[in-house]
Parts: sequence; structure tokens; C-alpha cells
Amino acid sequence: MAQPDNKKFFENLTGAGKAIAVLTSGGDAQGMNAAVRAVVRMGIYVGAKVYFIHEGYQGMVDGGDNIKEATWESVSSMLQVGGTVIGSARCKEFRTHEGRLKAAHNLVQRGITNLCVIGGDGSLTGANLFREEWSGLLAELVQQGLIEEDAVQRYSALHIVGMVGSIDNDFCGTDMTIGTDSALHRIIEVVDAIMTTAQSHQRTFVLEVMGRHCGYLALVSALACGADWVLIPEMPPEDGWEEKMCEKLSANRAGMKRLNIIIVAEGAIDRNNKPITTEHVKDLVVRHLGFDTRVTILGHVQRGGTPSAFDRILASRMGVEAVLALLETTANTAACVVSLCGNQAVRLPLMECVQMTQEVQKAMDEKKFEEAVRLRGRSFENNLRTYKLLAHRKPESELPQSNFNVAVLNVGAPAAGMNAAVRSAVRVGISEGHKMFAINDGFEGFYKGQIREIKWGDVGGWTGQGGSLLGTKRTLPAKHVDKIAEQMRKYNINALLVIGGFEAYLGIMELLAARGTYDELCVPMVMVPATVSNNVPGSDLSIGADTALNAITDTCDRIKQSASGTKRRVFIIETMGGYCGYLASVGGLAAGADAAYIYEEPFDIRDLQSNVEHLTEKMKTSIQRGLVLRNENSNENYTTDFIYQLYSEEGRGVFDCRKNVLGHMQQGGAPSPFDRNFGTKISAKAMQWISKKLKESYRQGRVFANTEDSACLLGMRRRALVFQPVVQLKEETDFVHRIPKEQWWLKLRPLMKILAKYKTSYDVSDSGQLEHVVCNRTKESDTSSAI
Repeated sequence: MAQPDNKKFFENLTGAGKAIAVLTSGGDAQGMNAAVRAVVRMGIYVGAKVYFIHEGYQGMVDGGDNIKEATWESVSSMLQVGGTVIGSARCKEFRTHEGRLKAAHNLVQRGITNLCVIGGDGSLTGANLFREEWSGLLAELVQQGLIEEDAVQRYSALHIVGMVGSIDNDFCGTDMTIGTDSALHRIIEVVDAIMTTAQSHQRTFVLEVMGRHCGYLALVSALACGADWVLIPEMPPEDGWEEKMCEKLSANRAGMKRLNIIIVAEGAIDRNNKPITTEHVKDLVVRHLGFDTRVTILGHVQRGGTPSAFDRILASRMGVEAVLALLETTANTAACVVSLCGNQAVRLPLMECVQMTQEVQKAMDEKKFEEAVRLRGRSFENNLRTYKLLAHRKPESELPQSNFNVAVLNVGAPAAGMNAAVRSAVRVGISEGHKMFAINDGFEGFYKGQIREIKWGDVGGWTGQGGSLLGTKRTLPAKHVDKIAEQMRKYNINALLVIGGFEAYLGIMELLAARGTYDELCVPMVMVPATVSNNVPGSDLSIGADTALNAITDTCDRIKQSASGTKRRVFIIETMGGYCGYLASVGGLAAGADAAYIYEEPFDIRDLQSNVEHLTEKMKTSIQRGLVLRNENSNENYTTDFIYQLYSEEGRGVFDCRKNVLGHMQQGGAPSPFDRNFGTKISAKAMQWISKKLKESYRQGRVFANTEDSACLLGMRRRALVFQPVVQLKEETDFVHRIPKEQWWLKLRPLMKILAKYKTSYDVSDSGQLEHVVCNRTKESDTSSAI
């Protein structure tokens, strides 16, 4: 089948005759193994030789068995393992010229001229210096008689591509570094556990999290758990903060809150650059308030454990992108870093990123704290602004008086993160001077009049709660529009925020269609997508999808582990999603699946047969376990039972089969850090849009908004959060199957197949192009990256 002309396929890029080495350096981070696995398999796939360098730069300097050729099988079963299985070490010798000379000799002996370095800014800076000295090092090796003259010609240039592995997320140029999301998972697990004991005893807990020079972990975990106070190095508290903090804690207790959480980054400082320690904070609280206070230092717990689904996907995408970048390098190509901005792969000049990262520290040293926050990028700024907005309530006298009533409701199936979105909407709305109303049980509760005013304190502690505390139903409004209009008139509702899935999208359209009949519906309306299926047009991501992906990934890990030590086994797993194959495809990539059957990519009996044969061949080598995912509505005839029976029969004598239907466990559980923060930030932005629209549409003593752009969906598109009129999204929607006509994640499917050893075409026309780092573009998206 001919490929479209506007696409570029990587078959034109060959790695034949090339040797690529991969190493992990500096501190370890969850997800590094996924990156190593992707580099090895993509490298082998394009015909290159791939080498492991064990123990980082120390292994490169020492040579010998530290540099080994990698095989396809040598990276099996490492996707779910935390840390780095090839080891990491800080190497003083590599900082010396003699050390780099030894390293160059060890690489030339094996013909390695392509390096993939996974580490922090120090590791990447060292790699760039090595690249710049390369030709001089080779000349020295010739002088010393250690290599031949012709080797200088053959290995004339060293090519470097970096991936940032750091739990601190302290590297400019990328929204999210490998390991950050997993570290947030560890922190939030601990905070959620501490909250139950703190509540029981009415205690205050002071938690120290990692981040010697960067407050990202502290700030985002504070946002994700609704902490009372946070202390970070980029924005030290104003003088007199001790009294303000104690006043805030005391006011919260007076408001019937039974616990207080204070989060401190390990590098937290005051305005004079003096450290603020957890013990100092504890002593303050005890001395001023007499509260029972405990300190918990999380330490290396944050580095440990299995990588999250987000980190596995991020690392896999970056690993493949790194190999593509190496294949395209020339002698004049500068060393680059591959990263994600929004959900787009980008390549950035390595030293530009390093220089900007160093600028942040310089600004902090010079006490230019606003500048330091700005240099961290828009995402960091947005996190800080949102935290301040939600955590610190202004006195009634300082609030603007808008006299507008805004209602918020959940529609469709529950999704983890909905409650965080409602909390954010309520508090931002109150801060903007609006009176906020909560509608229980979706549109059904709306027409029945289940409406009540909701206050600031009513949503305390909601961020970590799963499901929908407001209640949610799939009922659509069309049959009850007259009663809904009556309720809007009764409560004088001037704007609507609808948080939900495809039913919410259809509901907004039905209300929009009824505007001609009912003036009460001529108000600003905005929808925020929240569904595990991730099937809402106009948004690449939905609240709840990340939590569902983690549930699928964790379950697949356990299921695969259940077969360890037994005979060869293949698991057939059914996922949710309706007709949308997002969970099956992206979950398959995160769990290391061999195949994922979805509605969007039709398959027949020949495809099933081919997959069985492929798995049979793999099982005859050292691969012991296979994993096959199937979206629940992928095909009405090729059911999960049918596929299970087919695999069982055709694999007889080679492997046996088990099947598992994951069901509603994908909708349950506490929301992941990503969903808490995505829900919080997108909902805050939606409320700010509502405030703007209310002012624009207020005329002659009433709100009247009937233009297309007064009923929008707020979605994440590529790199930014965008408001789109729902009317304009009709053309993008397959209403029969309740999915968007075009879905960005379909481009990830070939990547999953490549990593499972299938021959396939991979469109690289959308792969990262070299961009420059400019101030305040470094973290362009309003969300902290996307899967």
C-alpha cells in the first residue's frame, strides 16, 4: 500500500554499520530502564550495534566488561523495574583529561561513535565536553600508538544525544524529566497515608521532599494534596512568613480541619538565602500554636519503586526519538537533548538547555527570585500561581463582588481527578467574587433541583478523593430542557462549568441547541474533559485517563509476575474505553505488550494468526511471557473469549493462555498526581475564562451570551490548553462510535510494535525537530507534559 507523500518513514534512515552506546549517569530515576530498553531495541531494529556501558562514565573509563554488546532479549522484563539495571556512578576520573582519553580509547576499540546519555545536567555537560575534545583525543591516541591513523578518519566525529533522567525536574527545556512523575507517585502515596493518621490525632505534619535546587516536587505535591503551606527554593516566603503560616494553620483548625500538612523542599531557603529546615518549621508550630507536630523526611523512598505509566511512556518515546536523532546526525550537528513539550517530541541544543538551567541557580544566588521562577518556565509559574490561588483564601473584604452565580456539575461516568477539578473551580470562582453552586447527579439532578451553594471549606480534602463526590449520571438534558431552564431561572445561574466525558460534550450541544427557545440557556458554558476512555473530541487528554493507565499497568505487571518461574504463558487482557483504543494502546506501550487490538485499527483472522506465530517464535527463545491487550469494543466477532481460545489452540505445545477482564477497577482508586494537577489547573483556567465571558456578556443588568464562542470545550492540543467552540468540534466527531475522527496517540502504535519486534512502518514526520530554547518557552504547555 502506497504511503502518503507528506509522510516521512524511518525506513530511509538506516543504522547499518553504526554502533550506539547507552549509559545512565548521576542519580538514578525510575523510567531509566524503559529508556535503555527503547534505545537498545530501536537501535537493533534499524540495524545498528548497540552497547551497554555499565556504571556510567566510570564504566566508560574502565572499559573491559563494563562495555558489552546488548541483545534484544537482554532488555526483556526491565520495563517495570525501578532504578537503572546497567548501573550508575559519579566518576571523578572522567572529569580529568586522562580519564576522557581512556574513555575515547575504549569506545574507538569497539567502533562506537554514537552516545546516548541518560542523566542530569552534569552528565550531559560532561558528554558535550567529551564530544568537543573527541578529535584531539583521537590525535593523542595515535601519537601514543594506541590506535591506527585510519581510525581517526573512520571515527572522526562523536555524536551525542541526551535524555534527562532526574526526579527533581530541574532541567530547562523539557516539561517533565524521566522519573519525576514516579517520584510524585511516591510522595502522594505517603501524604495520603499520613493524612489518615494525622486526621485521627489532629496532628500537623511537616514533610521534607527532595529538591536541593528545584522546588518542583514540593510545589506539585502541595498542589496535588492541598497542603496548607509549601516552602521552595525558587520563591522564598516574604519576611514575617512565620506569623502568617501560623495564622493560616490556626484558621484552618478553627474551620474544623483536623490536620495540617506543610511541605518543605530540602533546598528551601528564606529571603537571605538561609536554609529553612523541617525541624525549624516544627519548632515554630509547636512554640506558637502548641499543635502536636511530627516531621517526616521521605528521602530515597522518592527514587525507589516501579516507574509510573507516564514515565514508561515518556522514556520509551524519548529512547526511540534519541536513536532517530543519532541516525540523522552529521559531523556538524550539535549535541541535543530529546524531550517532550505537551505531547510533542522536541530536540533542543544540549548546551542551551544547560546554560538556562544554570541561569536559574544564578538568579536564586543573586536573590532574583521572580526571575528564577520565570526561567523555570510557564508550567512552573502556572503551578505556583494556581497553588497560591487555591491554598490562600482572601478575606471577604478583599474579594471582588461580581454578583454572578456559577454552577458546576459532573456528567457521565466517574473519573479520578473530577473532585480535584471541582475543588479548583469552586475556590477560583469564590476568589473571583462569584457565588458557586454545586449540582448533584449531573443533568438529572439539575432538572430535579438538586442544587446547593458550595463554600470554600466544603471542598477541603477533595483532591485525593476518587470517583465523583458531587455524584454523576449519564442522563442527557434534551428531554428536560424546560425544567433545567426553570432551575437556572430559580437560582439565577449565570454560567455553567460541566466536567465529564462524551455525555458532557453531547449535553453542552443539546443546551446550545435549545438557546433559541430558552433565554436562560444564553449564558457562558465551558466543558472540561474527564473520562478514563480519553475519547472527547478537542482534547488530547482527559482527566482520569492517567489514573486508569496506571491501574492497567500495575495490574499487567502483577499478572506477568504471576507467571515467573512457570512455563511459557500468554495473557489476554481486556480494557475499557468503549470504541476508543487509547487505554489498550498506550497501556500496551507502558506494560510492554506484544499486541493491542483496537477498533480504530481494523484486524482480521490473518492478523490474529500472524500475531500468534510471532509470539510462538519469540517463546521459542528466552521470552517466557507474552501480553496481549484488547479494547472492549475492538471487534464484535473477535471477542476476548475468541482471541483467548485461538491463542490457546494455536500456541498448544509452546505456551498456554490466561485471560483477564479488568473491568471497573480502571475507574476506581485515588487519582494519580498527574490527574490531580491536570484537573486542578485546567479547571482553574476554565473558571478564569467564565469570569472573562461574564464581564463581556453582561448588558443592561443581565448576562446574555448566545454566540458560538460562549459555549466552549477546554482541551489540551499538542502543547497548549485551548478553548474551542463545541459547534466547531462537530466535524471532528464520530458520533456513532463516540470518538474523535483523528487521534494523536495512534502514532504511538508503531512504536509499541517495534519494541515488540514487529516489522512495521513508523511515521517520523512528526518527530522532534531541532528548536532553540528561548526564555519562557522552555515549558510552554500549561499542563506538565502529556502522555
